[in-house]
Amino acid sequence: MNCKNCNTEITSKFCPECGQPTTLKRIDGKYIMHEIEHILHFERGILYTIRELTLNPGQNIRKYLSENRSRLVKPIIFIIITSLIYTVLTHFFHVEDGYVKYHEAEGEVHSAVGNIVKWVQDHYGYSNIMMGVFIALWLKLFFRKYDYNFYEILIMLCFVMGIGMLIFSIFVIIEGVTHLAVMPVAGVVGILYAVWAIGQFYDQKKILNYLTVLAAYFLGMITFWIFPVLLGTVIDLLKKH
Repeated sequence: MNCKNCNTEITSKFCPECGQPTTLKRIDGKYIMHEIEHILHFERGILYTIRELTLNPGQNIRKYLSENRSRLVKPIIFIIITSLIYTVLTHFFHVEDGYVKYHEAEGEVHSAVGNIVKWVQDHYGYSNIMMGVFIALWLKLFFRKYDYNFYEILIMLCFVMGIGMLIFSIFVIIEGVTHLAVMPVAGVVGILYAVWAIGQFYDQKKILNYLTVLAAYFLGMITFWIFPVLLGTVIDLLKKH
C-alpha cells in the first residue's frame, strides 16, 4: 500500500519517507489524555519550558534558535496558551487590565478610535502578541550588530511575553482573591522580567544592553498604542467625508 500522506510505498507499520503510521488509531479518551499529557509533561512540555525560561531565558532561547528546537514548546503555541490562561483568569475574576485606559466623554458619539482602543483594552492577551511586532522592530534597529533577523527576534519575544502573560496571570489571581489593586505591580514585574530576559538573550554581561532593551520595550509599547489611534482617526475622517 502507499502512504496516505506522501504516497510513498509502505512495507512496514510506518512510512520510510515521512514517518506516517500505516494505520491511525481511533481518537478516544485515551488519545485525548495522551495529547494533554504531551503538552503538560515536565520534560519538553510547557512546565519544562516555563522552568527554563524562568531560570535562564537568554541561553535557552538562543539554543532553541540555533541548536535544538525540540526541548521547548513551540513559541507560537506557548504564547497562545499563556495568553488564553490570562484572558480566562481576567474574565473569571472580573479583573481589569489597568494599564492604558481610554474613556470617551459622556454623551460623545462612539468613534472608531474609541472602539479600536476598547478592543485592545478588552483583549490585552492577544494585543500583547501584536505589541511584540512593534517591540521587535525597535530591537532589530537597536541591536542590528547582532546576527538575528526580525523573525528570530519575534520568536524570542513570543517566549518572553508568554512568561509575561503568566506573571500577569499570577497577579490576576492575587487581585481576584484578595481584592487588592496589584495589577500595576504586575506591569512593573512583567517589564523587569522582559528587560532581564531580552538582555540575557543578547549579552547578559553588558549593562548597556539592558538599558537599550528597556528603551526598545517602551518605544515598542508607545508605537503600538499610537497605531490604533491613528487607524481609528483615519477611519473617523473617512466617515465624515
